[in-house]
Amino acid sequence: MRLFPKCEWRTLVAPSLLALTATVFALGPSAPHADVPSGVDCVQPGQWATPEGEDVDAAELFAELAGADAVLLGETHNRMDHHRWQLGTLAALHGQRPDMVIGLEMLPRSAQPVLDDWVAGELDEEQFLQESDWYEHWGFNPRLYWPILHFARVHDVPLVALNAERDLVRRLGHEGWDSVPADERDGVSAPAEPADAYREYLEEVLARHPAAPGDSDAFIGTQLAWDRMMAAAIAGVIEAGGDEPPLVVGIIGSGHLEYGHGVPHQLADLGVDNAPVLLPRESDGACTGDDPDLARAVFGVQGGERFQPLTPILGVQMQRPEEGEGVEIRGVMPDSVAGAAGIESGDRLVEAGGRAVETPADLQRIVQGVTPGTWLPLVLERNGEREEVIARFPWQESPDDMPGAPEGH
Repeated sequence: MRLFPKCEWRTLVAPSLLALTATVFALGPSAPHADVPSGVDCVQPGQWATPEGEDVDAAELFAELAGADAVLLGETHNRMDHHRWQLGTLAALHGQRPDMVIGLEMLPRSAQPVLDDWVAGELDEEQFLQESDWYEHWGFNPRLYWPILHFARVHDVPLVALNAERDLVRRLGHEGWDSVPADERDGVSAPAEPADAYREYLEEVLARHPAAPGDSDAFIGTQLAWDRMMAAAIAGVIEAGGDEPPLVVGIIGSGHLEYGHGVPHQLADLGVDNAPVLLPRESDGACTGDDPDLARAVFGVQGGERFQPLTPILGVQMQRPEEGEGVEIRGVMPDSVAGAAGIESGDRLVEAGGRAVETPADLQRIVQGVTPGTWLPLVLERNGEREEVIARFPWQESPDDMPGAPEGH
């Protein structure tokens, strides 16, 4: 089922501030989970509960959700168990509302024709990744999202790209909405002012991120632009449905959804008030607490399962150089594969595994294809000279042993 006619689009490059914003909200919950034992206020595995910890009847909950304009499903992007929960929730919602549409934070509007082709069965997985520029726009391992994408194809459920081009979001965040003509921002109106609590949260996030730029106004403006763009895409699908709009189910990072901030706040400003938020919560992590504004309901997932079938991580931050070949290394994580290989900040990586590296997405694609326990030869440029180093990816006995990388490279 196609929502939009076919057209051709081009890829834009992701700037560093957007990469930081993506990193922040990839991490999901706004407060880190503490290692505390389960208690009476913790949601149990496989159970729905209110944020206060009271049991929720699933049948009653989904009957209620069937009458919503939109349902927003949170996630921590690299958590496979969160995506499994989303898939089960999508199936339950589809049973109530087969007129469902799934909105994806992962891709910008330019990828809409590719999503249409995917649902129509015109692309295989590799073609989808290439034509959507998945690694350029998102970067998280696509294996996390294949079950949801295949669910949409099997059930002929339209997929909608909720995000905007990163260059546009950067402009809106840095220059302001009035400086960008309406036709260059897809006609989306300026965002509603955030609640003080959301602004304070964003400022705290910026302050504790080691690679953060100092411009909090630009960072917050970028985040609001991101929220508004996704909300506008959801509202647009609802409005286009006329008297019988579909149920739009958003697949969005939890940081954009919690406490009614972010996307729900912008949806309300656009006239979409009935958009409940559902969140996954670790049953053996921090207890949910007693704040009823966190979400409509939470679902208990078994804690401790980070995604992995052991995705290799090089452990670098990188960007395209202003000129020349390869990608520029901006930072190397402590105790990382990159550090052990001798890669340094300021290096330029031009080859990996005998293949040219022209963009960060190229390196990401190559690294994600490495089998843990094997080696990857890399060619670097340093001080005008080329040299080869070997990245040795250890076999990890446990996913929790793997060093984290903010951007998954």
